[in-house]
Amino acid sequence: MFNFLLQASALVGAKSILGAVLLSASTLTTEPAEPKKPASFGASAYVNKENKIQLSVEKVVAEPVTVVLRNQNNQVLFTQRLGKKQNKFSVKFDMSELQDGAYELEISSSDGSIRKQVSLQTNTVTLEQPRLITMQ
Repeated sequence: MFNFLLQASALVGAKSILGAVLLSASTLTTEPAEPKKPASFGASAYVNKENKIQLSVEKVVAEPVTVVLRNQNNQVLFTQRLGKKQNKFSVKFDMSELQDGAYELEISSSDGSIRKQVSLQTNTVTLEQPRLITMQ
């Protein structure tokens, strides 16, 4: 497991990272209906006051769930498998050590998956906080 995902680190300089997390559907349909979400688990992701992405997963049924963070080259940076008996899981992703680019956060089970796209971009604008991560 990579230290950058679980440990806080100081950001030096006047740069900030803007991260956008967007919910993406695994398939496209011609109907304007929302994509079907997996019934075996629920997940929430948000940016906390430390500018880290906080992910929480809560299982509804005793079924394995996998959490994966990938970079734009589809390289796995983090993976965690929740067994049948593990009902809750929470992790903080410290994105400060990652390079600018596109990342994907996927939470999946045999019932379906939820994917969130994360985009990191360095700005030269000075903010009160050294890093800003936004989620949509």
